[in-house]
Amino acid sequence: MKKNVFYLFILCSAITACNRDDLQNSATNIEMVQKDPLSARQINEKINETIRTKGKFSWNESSDHLIWSAIFQGNKIASIGFGSSFDRSLAADSKAMEEEILRVIQRYEGKTDRLVLSSDPYLNQMDVVIEKQETIVALRKMAGIRYLEPADYRYFENEQKFSGAAKSGSSSSGCGLESMTLSASDYTTVSPNAKAPWSFAKHNITGAWNYSTGAGVTIGIIDSGVSSEQALLGSSFNNGLSSGRTITKNGVYVDSAWPWSSGYDGSADKCGHGTSMASAAAAPRNNQGQPVGVAYNASLVTYRAASNVVLDGYHEQNGVKIAFTELGNNTKVKIISMSMGHIFSVGKIEDGVKYAYSKGKLIFCAGGTSTSFTNFAGVIFPAWMPETQAITGVKENTSNQKCDICHSGSEIDFTYQMERSSGSNIPVLSYYNGQTDYVGGSSVATASTAGIAALVWAKNPSWTRDQVLAKMRQSSTYYPTPNSDYGYGNINVLQAVQ
Repeated sequence: MKKNVFYLFILCSAITACNRDDLQNSATNIEMVQKDPLSARQINEKINETIRTKGKFSWNESSDHLIWSAIFQGNKIASIGFGSSFDRSLAADSKAMEEEILRVIQRYEGKTDRLVLSSDPYLNQMDVVIEKQETIVALRKMAGIRYLEPADYRYFENEQKFSGAAKSGSSSSGCGLESMTLSASDYTTVSPNAKAPWSFAKHNITGAWNYSTGAGVTIGIIDSGVSSEQALLGSSFNNGLSSGRTITKNGVYVDSAWPWSSGYDGSADKCGHGTSMASAAAAPRNNQGQPVGVAYNASLVTYRAASNVVLDGYHEQNGVKIAFTELGNNTKVKIISMSMGHIFSVGKIEDGVKYAYSKGKLIFCAGGTSTSFTNFAGVIFPAWMPETQAITGVKENTSNQKCDICHSGSEIDFTYQMERSSGSNIPVLSYYNGQTDYVGGSSVATASTAGIAALVWAKNPSWTRDQVLAKMRQSSTYYPTPNSDYGYGNINVLQAVQ
């Protein structure tokens, strides 16, 4: 393989103004990078070892060789964040920086065609094709590169191969289209004939409805979509005591294993998880004997951004990024809820979260629900980001006993009671009309807390995000001193809306 020392000299002179020592060191690095890529098993082992020893894994803190290996093993697609800001509109150098990156890639890859997979219109982020390790070394030496990481390395899919766990199984993906008859002890009937889940009494939600029902507030939900088979989250979204609101369904997920594929596969849920989250947050209150959502008069804007809760691979991560930026640009949306994630950071999603946050959105993310091969992880990404509120589920009548499959940690901000001593979770609408189901984990805790935020904001429509958040904290178990693993704990919603 050719050693591009001459090209590095050009790059160093033009971009970083290196001195002679820098050049010599860089040249040595270029000459030393000619190695075989690590196998997927070796990559996963390094990731897992880092998480176990340091608590978190970051591509930014990884070696050139590890990053190149993961890019090589992931269809040779890399994600690059660049510029002085994540926001393209705030960085005057965005276009020039992007062009310089492409020139460097062209030099080291030795070609000019089929280099760019996508360039984000709102973020300083692009996806490119990289085959050579020398390219990685050169790019990471450039000033203005915020991150360079694999864009299609499938950690979970590989882990499944090594451990025998099925990514498509409900234990790991959060999917399931089953229906279950609700136990009478798991709900109370409220007028006109709706089922209020048992958790509502624990958080004083039904009492809070005397002051607020979420009217005038729009929640954005990033998940697996919403069922086209469930009319109460479709044509009958305005039904009974729920009126004057809208549900808008979007799809930004490409259902393909090939990164170059295009064409979204629609807004309809094919997993069941997104339908459950929409129900928990804002299912209508009517006389059909079905479970009602926390904010039953709030509007919804839903996104099918991934196939399931495990954000593995190019199209799922890209879909989530797009959903965050589009919700950030939607002036009607005040709250964003996402009950999906990853056990390590994804640069493009991080940029999307920061973008939405910069637009004033109040963002809730799931703290983590264990799968067969992620139970060693703490609070997951992006819930650990300072721009998000991390939510986890706890057992009934507690605020510091996590559910059997929930994660906890110092990044948790609020808790929600979602697991009974009987083992029952939260009643929700099923994927199908006229049927019901249960859903648990930090997922339903997150969607329910987003509904709580909608109640608070609807009661105080002139408030800012920070004022809403402050009121939620002041109405919680551990205010003013957060618990080290459970944040402010459970929210007394009646107190929060008074």
